[in-house]
Amino acid sequence: MSVSVDARVTGRVQGVAYRHWAKSRADALGLNGWVRNDVSGAVIAHLEGEKKLVHQMVEEMWSGPGAASVRDVQYRTNSKGLAADTPLSRFEIRY
Repeated sequence: MSVSVDARVTGRVQGVAYRHWAKSRADALGLNGWVRNDVSGAVIAHLEGEKKLVHQMVEEMWSGPGAASVRDVQYRTNSKGLAADTPLSRFEIRY
């Protein structure tokens, strides 16, 4: 079953390669979506894929790369499954 999740990661997560780490992990798990920095200092991500793998990624987001210091990971599963009309076909870093 495919799901989509929107996540917001706070702490020391910008300037520590968090987005590149997230892309690497999402690619390894076969997820689609995107990750970007937010003006608030958080990292925002949209994850799509098999439910078990999406939730594994959310759990891994608590760690991040070695230089990160994650304070919180908030997320919500989109109630209609995949948020976009057409599922994304890859995972990308957005600027």
